[in-house]
Amino acid sequence: MHDDGRYDDPRVTGPGGRPSGAEPVSRETEHQDWPVNGDSRDPSVRPENCDPVVRREPPVVGGVRPAASVPANLPPVRDGQETTGRPANVAASRPVPVRGNAAAAARFESPATGVAAVVPQQPSPHSVADVAAVVLPGDTPSAAGFGADPDPSTYVSRETPTREEDDPPLAMEAMRAVQILNPSGEVTMPRPERTRVMCVANQKGGVGKTTTTVNLAVALALHGNRVLVVDLDPQGNASTGLNVPHHTGVPDVYDCLIDSVPLEEVAQAVEGIPNLWCVPATIDLAGAEIELVSVVARESRLARAIAAYPGHFDYVFIDCPPSLGLLTVNALVAAQEVLIPIQCEYYALEGLNQLINNINLVRQHLNPQLEVSTILLTMYDRRTRLADAVEQDVRNHFGDKVLQAVIPRNVRVSEAPSYGQSVMTYDPGSRGATSYFEAAQEIAERGVKEPVSRNA
Repeated sequence: MHDDGRYDDPRVTGPGGRPSGAEPVSRETEHQDWPVNGDSRDPSVRPENCDPVVRREPPVVGGVRPAASVPANLPPVRDGQETTGRPANVAASRPVPVRGNAAAAARFESPATGVAAVVPQQPSPHSVADVAAVVLPGDTPSAAGFGADPDPSTYVSRETPTREEDDPPLAMEAMRAVQILNPSGEVTMPRPERTRVMCVANQKGGVGKTTTTVNLAVALALHGNRVLVVDLDPQGNASTGLNVPHHTGVPDVYDCLIDSVPLEEVAQAVEGIPNLWCVPATIDLAGAEIELVSVVARESRLARAIAAYPGHFDYVFIDCPPSLGLLTVNALVAAQEVLIPIQCEYYALEGLNQLINNINLVRQHLNPQLEVSTILLTMYDRRTRLADAVEQDVRNHFGDKVLQAVIPRNVRVSEAPSYGQSVMTYDPGSRGATSYFEAAQEIAERGVKEPVSRNA
């Protein structure tokens, strides 16, 4: 008995290894009594998650296999020479891996011609998987190598994407950038019937007050709203983010509070962003806390300056310092709504109770129209359980006041101020820009009862 992939039994092959009316039994060939697919002998019964159906070769009758079972693409066989059959759709330069014994074909001699031919071995499930792995893209299984073509309605190619609408990431990012930048200049966000003065306040530092103010203002201005940003923080970070000069000697909000300079003389148009103006803040504002102590009606100085502005704005955002001093009180008196950015960490929640108490005191004594209208969760890290716990606590306490849009941690948001830009113009396709755009759109929709037309 030779170990070349078949059994040379005289009862099967006869003398000299020639067939004697029966087909050699290969160790890799499925026996007729073996069950197919585990519990059925019918080759047509297959699990749903298997590879395409492979048609079994018809049985040998009289020692001769029908001609249809021999691949049509095999080269002519000369006397005494053997070749190895392979599927017609596999390139010659791509070798087909063979499982088990290297002898992948069983020889027989036709009684009519006496010429030795090569018959492909009955494919096993493992060999079918190996051959399918080397099929080139665009090739289709042929009847000679794999049996009949599978039903197109049930066959799913491995090259097919999971979703038909799945676009490349760069295309999706470009679509988001065009949507955020709005190059047409149309009014895509509804404009309020009256001016909405919003104070962005939180005595906890580093929660994203300035970043939120700048990006919301730019997003609303890019979509047709007239927006004014009042930088009330002596650090002047909002002025830096909008690329507005705020060095010593530049007219700023300090002149409006102390010297009663009209606000229109101090406001500067933001370069590159239509419909957006900014009142800068310089280091001189740091002394306004002390100087305002002896001024008459010190809490309402900013409110009178905004009310005296001759132009009309849809939104006025006031960026407050991280404290509860006179500057923050001026902002609370001048505003109608309070927007509180909350970092998704415990320290941000700890001081929120004191801020709510101060807002209630201002409402009782100075500004009855003041209300906390918007809560925005910032610096959200979805990888941590803490961020999810803080979000659930805030939503359970404030309810519908919390925006559905959540600002994630994104390096593009932190890089943008170093270039004197907001993230909306620095990288409009980033996750940070998309999140701020969704937040601005939600704020705009909450502020109106009926949206205006796109060309209003």
